[in-house]
Amino acid sequence: MAQRAVSISPRWPGVLSGALVLALTLGTLAAVALRADLTTGLGAADWAAIRFTVVQALLSALISVVLAIPVARALARRRFWGRQALITLLGAPFLLPVIVAVVGLIAVFGRNGILNYILIWAGIEPVSIYGFHGVILAHVFFNLPLAVRFILQGWLAIPSERFRLAASLNVPIGRVLEVPMLRAVVPSTFLVIFLICLTSFAVALTLGRGPKSTTVELAIYQALRFDFDLGRAAMLACIQFGLCAVAAVIAWRVTGVDAMGAGFDRTVTRWDMRRPFWDYLAIALAALFLLIPLTMVMLRGLPGLLEMPSSVWLAAMRSVLVAIGSATLCCTMSIALGLLGGRAVAVVGVLPLAASGLVVGTGAFLIVYPFVSPSDVALVITMLVNATLALPFVLRAIGPAIVAVHEDFGRLGASVGLTRWAWLRIVVLPRIRRPLGFGAGLSAALSMGDLGVIALFAGKAEETLPLAMHRLMGAYRMDAAAGAAVILLGISLLIFWICDHWGRSDVDL
Repeated sequence: MAQRAVSISPRWPGVLSGALVLALTLGTLAAVALRADLTTGLGAADWAAIRFTVVQALLSALISVVLAIPVARALARRRFWGRQALITLLGAPFLLPVIVAVVGLIAVFGRNGILNYILIWAGIEPVSIYGFHGVILAHVFFNLPLAVRFILQGWLAIPSERFRLAASLNVPIGRVLEVPMLRAVVPSTFLVIFLICLTSFAVALTLGRGPKSTTVELAIYQALRFDFDLGRAAMLACIQFGLCAVAAVIAWRVTGVDAMGAGFDRTVTRWDMRRPFWDYLAIALAALFLLIPLTMVMLRGLPGLLEMPSSVWLAAMRSVLVAIGSATLCCTMSIALGLLGGRAVAVVGVLPLAASGLVVGTGAFLIVYPFVSPSDVALVITMLVNATLALPFVLRAIGPAIVAVHEDFGRLGASVGLTRWAWLRIVVLPRIRRPLGFGAGLSAALSMGDLGVIALFAGKAEETLPLAMHRLMGAYRMDAAAGAAVILLGISLLIFWICDHWGRSDVDL
């Protein structure tokens, strides 16, 4: 009988998966660095793109966090019907394809949107959503819910005993409990959102509309697709990777440590519940900010279904195939890396966070261009890159479950003589089914909405549904684009629900 934990999991799939991740991150970065044209230096337009990228990311993160604090505090303090559903809704923008949300925001804040109708009725000059403020608005729409979820977790992690002690001592709860929690949670939340906004491509592509609103990733795209300046694109990709790497390292270093201690998991009773109006106002405004654009997508998109060209349905089919392939590959790599374990796996698992889709796509473009036409391998490369970029999130969901299986059943599996593949099939996979279903749905939904890598490679015959939507918007066929948005939103949520439901059904473990 085994007296200690024995590794009975196959190791070579984890090594192969790690090598693939390294090739798609550091390998593509090396290809970019070797091709970078450092002799000409950065032009005025390049410096302007760098400044715009950093400034918009800073402002987007700052506004998102500042607005999220009162909303998270209100959700932590109040109990009302539909509260849990609202909190669940706050996770929707993370799954929402960016291009779909942009359509909803244009329907509310665009030239013919609800806001401008109200302004014109009131005799006020209409506003434009395009440009710097439009990019900020879209980033806040995506990241405000994420900031609320992060900060809300910090509030809910304060043990009820701390509130009881503060009340018994008659000390202000905000100063002794809430402010220290915010000091621990807010910096890392700010930097995570800052990193997300640094790598935003679809928002700048659709709402930037001008040289003054060009991000580094958009400049990479323009250098490749319009100027075919490989050296300049490679140099900008190196700069983008450097910005992301610095932000990722700082975010990792400043992650707060829970200093509140443990409690007995009692229901939190608050004694600072005065002025409920302001709490409910913050919740209502946040809910309206999220729900109205999504509602407008449905109202405007349903009639637009009749105006869509047939090519949109072919693009939808390609997107589904890419999403299924990306999710399958991502989950396979995550399981293999989770079974391998170790510090090196942890490092490999976070590398994609520092590599944006455009940087990886640029490197892949430079690698394949001398041998084949990039459009011929557009869907395959998109699938590989999407799987790699979703890996940190899926590995985070699956990894702890695999570790728990090893700790609970590793000795038993070794003692009964299970082979490596039998261990995986009989013991591991059934017990990680719930996080595996969630991870598969998440990676598939993220792949469905991708408008980064495919924009570099695809021609008309290889376009996916997000790219087809973008081209319809560029042709000012907004009704048809709204119809495509409904299809994209429905397919993304359906794929996520199917995978997540599969993971939850008939699981009693």
